[in-house]
Amino acid sequence: MIERPMSTHVIKSFDEDLQRLKTLVETMGDLTCRQLDAIVEAMERTDAGLAARVIEREPEADHQEHEIDHLVVQLLALRHPLATDLRHVLSALRIANELERICDHAENMARRLISSLHNGETERVRALVQIAEFAATMAKDAMRAYAGADSAGADDVWTRDKRLDEMYTGLFRGLLTYMMEDPRHISATVQILFIARDIERVGDRATNIAEMVSYFVEGTPVPEERPKADATPSIVAEALAVKSASGPAAAPAE
Repeated sequence: MIERPMSTHVIKSFDEDLQRLKTLVETMGDLTCRQLDAIVEAMERTDAGLAARVIEREPEADHQEHEIDHLVVQLLALRHPLATDLRHVLSALRIANELERICDHAENMARRLISSLHNGETERVRALVQIAEFAATMAKDAMRAYAGADSAGADDVWTRDKRLDEMYTGLFRGLLTYMMEDPRHISATVQILFIARDIERVGDRATNIAEMVSYFVEGTPVPEERPKADATPSIVAEALAVKSASGPAAAPAE
């Protein structure tokens, strides 16, 4: 059986579908970046109301991801994309998943931020602003690289993950020391630690997006192992060893 070449109409329709997919991913990226900007502003202004609006908008990300999933299934089933077109479709699917997870992290941060502000933790909340801005910028730049099919821009985001890990490790060390100095601070500070962990995960997911952009543009996975500088597991081990060696802490004075 001789295969007939696709008509111009079919090719044009396929290109329109691919462009629609890209537009949907970029729209979801815009929502994600607005969620991150809002949570950073909520930290900076210690504003529980702003944090609550982040929670209210989270279902939008789920809806947008479902729309992208549906279009991807259609394209795979009906168009049978190959080569660059297949990479386009698969990278869009993966990026949408990472964006949805970033929005989940933003929602988690918002909930814990509201709790922290209720407990009067304004000073430690503001201490999160710098690292949160850094992670949010990584996500924005990763999506900018996607929009422009910019592998160099994606590589730049990829290299920043190590710096974010270093910032997270320093913050974690300071918060852990604060808790160990006075156990009465543990409950409130744990919430801040969880927010910091969500921020670090935003950076990881922005780096995943950068890797998918490189794959989409270059056609091959990122060849190097991702540089990591998250030393928090060893910090916890060191702290437990010190606590064990020093014996049980004295009860706080009444």
